[in-house]
Amino acid sequence: MPESPQITSSEIGTLWMTYQQKTMILRMMEYFISKADDEEAKKIMTDLSSAIHPYVQKIEDIFKQEGVPLPVGFVSDDVHTNAPKLYDNGFDIMFVRMIKAISMAMHTLNLTMSYRKDIMQFFIDLTSITQKYYIICTSYLLRKGLIPRSPYVSVEKSVEFAQDSNYLGGFNPLSGKRSLSTVEVAHLYHAVESNVAGMQLIYGFAQCSKHEDVQKYFIKGGELAKSLIKEMSEVFLKNDIQVPSTAGGNLTNSKIAPFSEKIMLYCVSLFCSFSLGGNSVGTSFSLRNDLPAKLGIFMKDIFEYAHEGAKIMIKHGLLEEPPQTVKRD
Repeated sequence: MPESPQITSSEIGTLWMTYQQKTMILRMMEYFISKADDEEAKKIMTDLSSAIHPYVQKIEDIFKQEGVPLPVGFVSDDVHTNAPKLYDNGFDIMFVRMIKAISMAMHTLNLTMSYRKDIMQFFIDLTSITQKYYIICTSYLLRKGLIPRSPYVSVEKSVEFAQDSNYLGGFNPLSGKRSLSTVEVAHLYHAVESNVAGMQLIYGFAQCSKHEDVQKYFIKGGELAKSLIKEMSEVFLKNDIQVPSTAGGNLTNSKIAPFSEKIMLYCVSLFCSFSLGGNSVGTSFSLRNDLPAKLGIFMKDIFEYAHEGAKIMIKHGLLEEPPQTVKRD
């Protein structure tokens, strides 16, 4: 019996997706590191880059050993470190924090689809690195006053159980709506916080995009994020809860693209996937029926938007296909 069993289809797929994501963040951090004014931020990104590099090499080694075609991923041509600053005021670490949030979810899911001990350990180790740098980034941003904490609220002093189906109410304006639970606040706040940063990112992409159809696509995405922020903020206000806001991260006036269209479109696709997953979890934990209805509409819009992005990538020859199974007659 071989020391290490043959790699499975799911393991090929998860490693392939990880390779795309890791090469993307490495290229984008090259730019952010080159433009960093804050030495602490620069060190965070430099250390993270050094921690990620060996795992990209590990994927390449596994694929070579198993006879799987090496992915293209993202290369030096996908980043232009000589481009002027496109983002300022701590956005670099805000971006890295968002990517680490996505990575934590991806690595955990990928672990559940792995069977070989070395590949399971691969995702366990990556999860540990990701959690470490997510905490580092969050602490940095809080200390610098660039992101706020989620709202502080007053809670009931005793444990209660729902007495009737009105607890689920949300559609009927005559029956009124119960106050938000702290679980619902958590997921709504996370959705707003993610979309505020995502909106800044995508408007930056739109500002420097070279192709008119890609630019229009990015603008559409920014407006979609803005509408979600507005809708969820109204829910907070109606419940007398502070509306989430971000002090850090802003666009400069530069129109010179630091990234290729390929990397920008892939990055938006990744954020759409994260948004769909986050909203799905949020709806599943909300028992006030108006909230899943609101988020469900946005999920449909986000899915359609992501599908439109895939078509644009195909049109411009930028969509790398995952390894295909052999077609048999």
